[in-house]
Amino acid sequence: MRICVIGTGYVGLVTAACLSHIGHLVVGVDVNRRKIARLREGLSPIYEPGLERLLRVQMAAGRLAFSEDVESAIVEADAVLIAVGTPPRVDGHVDLRHIEAVLQTLKRAFERVAERTMRLVVSKSTVPVGTARWMAEWFRTSSLGSQVLVVSNPEFLREGNAVHDCLYPDRIIVGAEDARAVPLVHQLYRPILEQTFPTPDYIPPRPDGLRHVPLLWMDWDSAEMAKYASNAFLALKISFANEIANICERVGADVLRVMEAVGLDHRIGPHYLRAGIGWGGSCLGKDLLALIRLAEHIGYDPALLRAAYATNVAQRRIVIEKLRAALGSLEGRTIGLLGLAFKPNTDDIRDAPSMAIARALQDAGARVKVYDPVAMENAKAEHPDLALSYAVDPIDLARECDALVLVTEWEEFRHLDLAALRRVMRGDLLLDGRNLFDPEHARRAGFTYMGIGRAVSASRAHGAG
Repeated sequence: MRICVIGTGYVGLVTAACLSHIGHLVVGVDVNRRKIARLREGLSPIYEPGLERLLRVQMAAGRLAFSEDVESAIVEADAVLIAVGTPPRVDGHVDLRHIEAVLQTLKRAFERVAERTMRLVVSKSTVPVGTARWMAEWFRTSSLGSQVLVVSNPEFLREGNAVHDCLYPDRIIVGAEDARAVPLVHQLYRPILEQTFPTPDYIPPRPDGLRHVPLLWMDWDSAEMAKYASNAFLALKISFANEIANICERVGADVLRVMEAVGLDHRIGPHYLRAGIGWGGSCLGKDLLALIRLAEHIGYDPALLRAAYATNVAQRRIVIEKLRAALGSLEGRTIGLLGLAFKPNTDDIRDAPSMAIARALQDAGARVKVYDPVAMENAKAEHPDLALSYAVDPIDLARECDALVLVTEWEEFRHLDLAALRRVMRGDLLLDGRNLFDPEHARRAGFTYMGIGRAVSASRAHGAG
């Protein structure tokens, strides 16, 4: 198929690369000329493991191209995938101005074609329930009649694992209310559904035993709701683990052992139960708040969702509370933050806990040093108002610090020489915000160790039995 992907942000870029890998001819389009110019050079504007090589291979093979001529790319396409941003408004509701602009562009492009052929328009952006229905009605009332088939096809990509998730999804959800869309959707996704595409060494290996991906058909509203419900549930699990961690500290339990026991229950599962300093990123918080606002709009009080959101906000403040408990006043103290990205394997700092913590520390009079393997340039660009001191490596970060705070659990941090860090510090406090380090190992390196929900020492926790 000839496919046009509108929007070369996180979702659009990964989707375009993966669809070209499975054999489609894909053009990614964006109004950002600078971004398109970089992409044409084979340079990814985002950090995502394996993505840049995948882009270059597919561009060299002639299956993937990028253009700023949006209308021409639409005219040539059999299917148009919409992957533009849907940022939150100040009140928490979703801003659909980019979707509205795309609809106008689609209308102009389709009207340029003398022969009216049926087109598939796929909404991949996270949008409020009812958006696909509104889009379909908008096309029906325009001069395009019924030639446009609108489907809702939400994405479930994890930053840092996006290529894997796009090629080996747990399921593909499609909301459609016109049977004519069925063969087109199957044509779009058949290589993924049947797992028949090649797996060279520049893409993640196919999971053992994966032979078929479920395709779930449903109505528009249910598909859009499925996206919000999935992200809300993940947010609930993390907030639950953090709530339990805070109780563990007060009763002398170890949240790692507690969550290990909880996660082995097949009804619950182990994923998203790691306690820490809360979730961030561009999805969970935005989508949870949008769902809360939707519920309020229809007259329902979503008490559980509100609690999950409030718990996450409070969890970030725990870092400041712990530092004050250990150091007293933070005025004049130097605090080093290990990690800025909201999670490992990405340079995304949108709604990252690190930024909220850094701001709170500065408000308390502390000097804040930071180090992250890939996210520092984004931090400088997006938060120029924060007078952060950017270190060149972890040792440079630790120098003269009164305390270190592990914010992002990068794998390379797991293997740090803690004793070397301690030797260049002024203080001895290590606040492990992701429970990455072994407490006893940190203590042997000379640190006063503080984790999240880890009141019991590792030796005691593992010595029983």
